[in-house]
Amino acid sequence: MTRRFTLATTVPASPAEAWSWSTSIKGIKQEMWPVLKMTFPKGLTHIGKDTTLDKPLGRCQFLLLGLFPIDMSKLTFVEIEPGRRFVEQSPLLSMRLWRHERIVTPAGDGAIVTDNVEFTPRFAPPIVGWFVKRFFEHRHAVLSRSLR
Repeated sequence: MTRRFTLATTVPASPAEAWSWSTSIKGIKQEMWPVLKMTFPKGLTHIGKDTTLDKPLGRCQFLLLGLFPIDMSKLTFVEIEPGRRFVEQSPLLSMRLWRHERIVTPAGDGAIVTDNVEFTPRFAPPIVGWFVKRFFEHRHAVLSRSLR
């Protein structure tokens, strides 16, 4: 069963700052910590206009609480509009489908960061669905605190 949700957070940072945060490996890692630690291909510091589309950038491992391996991804971006939007649609061991779209839009003196997430778990859909939604709520809380 495919699950979908959208989360949006308004931050008092410029759209350029919110985009830079959202596409930096440092920002991504900060959003995920301490729930998950994600490893990235060596040398990758940002997702951007030079990122290869429709081809895995490399394997990434997810470590629950930074210690316990729980999933593996072949990090793949299928769309990037620099400064505004990306779509990551990566093969995951735990998912039949994984699609994460992040959009950054101007909002008065700040920006709105929106995540549209669509996924189909291979097992325990209610538990995995609950976890993924809470995880993205955590990410948005960290995003809000970090981009003040």
